[in-house]
Amino acid sequence: MSYTRTEMMVVAGARAMAGQNVCFVGIGLPNIAVNLAQRTVNPGMQLIYESGVYGARPARLPLSIGDPCLVTGSDMVMSMVELFQYYLQAGLVDLGFLGAAQLDRHGNINTTVIGDYAHPKIRLPGSGGACEIAQNAGEVMVLMRQSKRSFVQKIDFRTSSGRRLSKVITDLGVYTMTGEGAERRLVLTGVHPGISVDDVREATGWEVEVADDLATTEAPSDEELRLLREELDPEGAYLK
Repeated sequence: MSYTRTEMMVVAGARAMAGQNVCFVGIGLPNIAVNLAQRTVNPGMQLIYESGVYGARPARLPLSIGDPCLVTGSDMVMSMVELFQYYLQAGLVDLGFLGAAQLDRHGNINTTVIGDYAHPKIRLPGSGGACEIAQNAGEVMVLMRQSKRSFVQKIDFRTSSGRRLSKVITDLGVYTMTGEGAERRLVLTGVHPGISVDDVREATGWEVEVADDLATTEAPSDEELRLLREELDPEGAYLK
């Protein structure tokens, strides 16, 4: 089957969650990736949603973190305060899977404003629980579309720290965090089929560092695409 860049990104994001145990799900594209992972590489993964749901196993793709389908079949429903205090801040979340509007090479995330904070060009949804997830999850992955507007030298507002970020999956390739302290930075470790390093450089606002053993992502399987198109997102709410 042919596939889009967005489908490739979501599939790569789902595959990256193999072996994870407890995942705190961010809004947007991470939502469809984790639900694909639960149907493919990691059926036992426990999904946590900010609305207070632990162990979600939605029969259909939830349209938001407050979608009622998250409750049906879940292990537990609680208040947001209990979820954040007793699970996230207690260190019981292995992975936070987030989206971003802007990202810098150190993994810092902006989901607050584009432009000056007092007089922004665009007012974004803000942090929600992303800041707490970024600080308290064992590790963080980000799933986002890549362009020079999103991969920037300096973000306009730091909503969430990149201190626990381990990997970024985009519609062009995969970045892995390397280094310690001030030397922590994203390195391109994989490109998707048909994407060149030059394509990545043209869509990045900083000088791209490329791994010596740069990999090429395996194309989506027919079954992965079927799940995305027929079961998870038949109306294209996420994949357009």
